[in-house]
Amino acid sequence: MSVADQALLDHATQSIEVGSKSFAAASRLFDPVTRRSAVMLYAWCRHCDDVIDGQEAGHSAKVVSQQEVTERLQRLIAQTHAVYAGTPTHSPAFEAFREVVLRHGIEQRYALQHLDGFAMDVSQREYRRIDDTLEYCYHVAGVVGLMMAQIMGVSDEATLDRACDLGLAFQLTNIARDIVEDASVGRCYLPGDWLDELGIPRARLADPQYRPQVAVLAQRLVDMAEPYYESANAGLTALPWRSAWAVATAGCVYREIGVKVRQRGARAWDSRVSTSKLDKLRLVLVGAWKASVTRGRQWPARPASLWQRPRRISATDRRAAVEAGHAIE
Repeated sequence: MSVADQALLDHATQSIEVGSKSFAAASRLFDPVTRRSAVMLYAWCRHCDDVIDGQEAGHSAKVVSQQEVTERLQRLIAQTHAVYAGTPTHSPAFEAFREVVLRHGIEQRYALQHLDGFAMDVSQREYRRIDDTLEYCYHVAGVVGLMMAQIMGVSDEATLDRACDLGLAFQLTNIARDIVEDASVGRCYLPGDWLDELGIPRARLADPQYRPQVAVLAQRLVDMAEPYYESANAGLTALPWRSAWAVATAGCVYREIGVKVRQRGARAWDSRVSTSKLDKLRLVLVGAWKASVTRGRQWPARPASLWQRPRRISATDRRAAVEAGHAIE
């Protein structure tokens, strides 16, 4: 390994160790080649998130002016295009991402869809219904699941659906855990009709007096994540053993966060919910068991009730739609 390659890996490893102890623990279970690409992808995602939120390693987000955050997003988009155009980015995170793109053929549309999630934050989008929230979850996390699946050699649409489901489950859990922290910097991912239902003013979401109602909505999110975690288990059968172990463990660790949010109720935001080292060790073993028992198992079809990710439209279907007078993206 060259000095430059080692420097990129060191940067990415530091990013995941500081930014997410949950994902860092699971990433150690991958084989060395997959682990390198996984942490490189994480470093890029973490960098983009930090740039938009004015934070460091996923912590201590600050309010950034609308003009500044818009300019930051445009720079991220330009650097992403540079990666695919083969031009320098002068950024360790983007050079790490370039390596992943070249090694695994990560589709450009996935990278740009991920940045679309940050654009939703930049535009201060409001989410009126749960489908709006799930669309956001897709962009910031579901599409990361798709890129991770490509790293693990997945190309069939059915397994990609399951990878996306795991990302959706992660983000629903994230939203539940971070409701109050997000509200402190003007962010709210809860559907507006849910807030209206329980009489919670969006501008006062972080007020302690509304914690009991917020706890109800957090539990609703955690419960909603469950069928997505279950659906994701079906994708384990298509993965190499160590990848299945790592993914199963990540799912178990993150699901545990949701369980703790539910258990704490209105006190879930008194301190940040996390998993202990002992929890992680236990869940590594649970992940190994889950990866084992899913080998060769026949799974039912993905439930039609789950939110469906956008699918690529074939050239033939696109021409047919245009000829029929339908607008397509």
